[in-house]
Amino acid sequence: MIAPPLADRPPLSTGRLVAAVVALGLGGFAIGTTEFVTMGLLPDLAEGVGITIPTAGHLISAYALGVVVGAPVIAALATKLPRRAVLLGLMAAFIAGNVLTALAPGYGSLLASRFLSGLPHGAYFGVASLVAASLVAPRLRGRAVSSVMLGLAVANVAGVPSATWLGQQFGWRTAYWAVAVLALLTIAATAFVVPAAPGNRGATVRTELGALRRPQVLLTLLVGVVGFGGMFAVYSYIAPLVTEVTGMSRGAIPLVLLAFGVGGVLGTAVGGRLADLALFPSLVGANVVTGVLLALVPVAARTPATIVLAIFLFAASASVLVVCLQLRLMEVAGEAQMLGAALNHSALNAANALGAWLGGLVIAAGLGYTAPGWVGAGLAVLGLLALTASALLRRRELRAAAAGDMVPGLRAEPAGVR
Repeated sequence: MIAPPLADRPPLSTGRLVAAVVALGLGGFAIGTTEFVTMGLLPDLAEGVGITIPTAGHLISAYALGVVVGAPVIAALATKLPRRAVLLGLMAAFIAGNVLTALAPGYGSLLASRFLSGLPHGAYFGVASLVAASLVAPRLRGRAVSSVMLGLAVANVAGVPSATWLGQQFGWRTAYWAVAVLALLTIAATAFVVPAAPGNRGATVRTELGALRRPQVLLTLLVGVVGFGGMFAVYSYIAPLVTEVTGMSRGAIPLVLLAFGVGGVLGTAVGGRLADLALFPSLVGANVVTGVLLALVPVAARTPATIVLAIFLFAASASVLVVCLQLRLMEVAGEAQMLGAALNHSALNAANALGAWLGGLVIAAGLGYTAPGWVGAGLAVLGLLALTASALLRRRELRAAAAGDMVPGLRAEPAGVR
């Protein structure tokens, strides 16, 4: 069951509803900006604290580790608390992490501050998704959740380039101060326009973490790790792919990344509508389309026009996948919805690490910069196998329920495969 609308308050006006969703999306915009701006400022960071660029790359890993650790821990501990208060607390912690980054005197403190900045990431999106879903009718929940996720997608198009430019012009610390300001604006907007929403007072840490014993939750997380990991296998090495294989200039790389970002925005917006129409089929379709597009990368890389088109399309399909995964986890987690929604971002950050690692392995083996495309397609096949197992398990659960057997968690997953 996905976050039912709150019955103890009158329906929101259209203006208030839009303002609330925009406020939640603004937090996603701030989080997306800080997550990816480090990549654009890596040389500046390395020079600023006296380390090599490869060592500075560990700052990206520290943030990702913070997301993976923070999402389940914070979600489990905060499930009883009022959700608007949790959102405000998470944004306050996010501000602290970015301020510490901006003030960090050396590499050790910088590494710690990036880890701290990542801790609220997954929990914020989990809580914000639940709040957004509770504000609208059931038929609009996919669009509400995708609107929150849209902040993350728009950050790649507008927030990251702008913050990178700020950091290059006025020092890398400026970028993180700008992110802190965005988070402060999110706190103000959330406090002013997002309605209060109670937490799950009957939940405990044990019941929340119990979601990790649900096969459907684990299978969905696996889809996120391997299915989305395929996209990262290619995206992590997109710069050498377009310069060394396609023959484009280094100056064209920002345009290629822009195509990726625009594709992500489109896919996130469309993903919510597709999820509202048919969640599980959309999840399967997005996984299949992403895998096919990744398999075509070696062919598409022959010309600039085809590789830019391929990048745009697989960014769009992968973004549909992310939105559908978010809603699927909220559906199958039962009473542990906050944990389920937050775990999606742990899975996606694990996918980032897995995809980049596997892509690097095939490149190091001498198979070339197009080989990660085949890796991505292979990971998409594994994601499809996990989805097949999920569908078969659901069918077995329904047969058992029809026969009168008790199936744990079945009532909490009424939509299942639809």
